[in-house]
Amino acid sequence: MIERIGVIGGGLMGQGIAAAFALGGKDVVVYEPEAAQRGSLLRRTAETLAPLVEEDVVSTDEAAAALGRIRISDGLAGAAADRQFIVEAIPERLELKQALFAELDALAPAEAVLASNTSSLPLEHLMEKTGQPRRARMMLSHWYNPALVMPIVELSFFGNMPGELYDAVAELHSDIGKETVKVLKDVPGLVANRIQQGVAREVFSLIEQGIAAPEDVDRALKFGPAFRYATTGQLEVADFGGLDIWLTVADNLLPVMDASRRGNELLRRKVADGKLGVKTGEGFYSYDPATAERRQRAFQKRLIRQLRASKAYR
Repeated sequence: MIERIGVIGGGLMGQGIAAAFALGGKDVVVYEPEAAQRGSLLRRTAETLAPLVEEDVVSTDEAAAALGRIRISDGLAGAAADRQFIVEAIPERLELKQALFAELDALAPAEAVLASNTSSLPLEHLMEKTGQPRRARMMLSHWYNPALVMPIVELSFFGNMPGELYDAVAELHSDIGKETVKVLKDVPGLVANRIQQGVAREVFSLIEQGIAAPEDVDRALKFGPAFRYATTGQLEVADFGGLDIWLTVADNLLPVMDASRRGNELLRRKVADGKLGVKTGEGFYSYDPATAERRQRAFQKRLIRQLRASKAYR
C-alpha cells in the first residue's frame, strides 16, 4: 500500500491534491518554491476543508487530523527523499516539468512513482530527461478542480508501466475516495476534458447564434443532460434510450451542429475584451466583487452535496 506522498507545487491544484491525500489518511509532504505560497499553504488548506466540515462530510477532528498530516518543505529533496508516490502540479510548461522530473529522478527512491497532473502534455515528452528505469514508473495523474471535492482522477496506462504498479496507484486513489479513469492512449485532453470541450463547443455556439440566453442554456444543461450525467454515463444513457434512436437523432442533428476546429469566436472576443469571468467581474454573467467569493463558495458547497449524494447512490 502506498502511504507516503510528495506533492510538488502548492498552488490551487497542488494544495487541493495534498489535502485530498491527507484527508484520506496519507502522509504528505508539499514542496512549494515560493515563500509566500509556502507560508499560506496550511491556512489555504484549512479554508478548503472548512466547507466539508460545514456540510457534515467530515468532522472538525478529521479536518484537523488531515492538516496535521501535511508537512511543508522548502527544498525539493524534502518532498522526494522517502516518498512512494510524487505528483507535480507546477505550471504547464514542458521545459519546467522536464527539468523537475530530471531532478526528481535523482532525488526520489528508485521504487517511487512520478506523476504529472497534466492533461495537455504528452507523457513521452515529460520523461525525456529521466533515466530509462524511471520511465517504467512515470504516469499522468490528472485531477479536476477543486481537487479535494471532484471525485475524478484520470490515470495513464500507456504501456510504459507494469500492470501491477498501475493497480497499486489506482488502489491508492480509490483508498482516498477518488474515482479513477484508466486512460489507454496518450491523447491531448485525455478523456474528461475532451468530453467537456465537446459540450462547451455547442453551448458557446448556441449563445453565439442567439438561440437562447446564457441562463437558459445553462438551465437546459443542468436540468437536462447534466441531470442524468450526475448518476449515469452517456453510454448507459444511450443503451437505455435505444441505440437505433440515438443513431437517428445523431444523423439529424450532427450536420447542423457546431463542428469548428478552434475556439468559438464569441469566446475569443470576450477574452480580447478582458471579460474573463469571475476574476474580472464579467464573463457570460456579471459578478459583483462583494458577492463573487460567496458565490464561488456556494458553488463548492453544491459540489460537496452532489459528492455526498453520489456516494449514497452507489
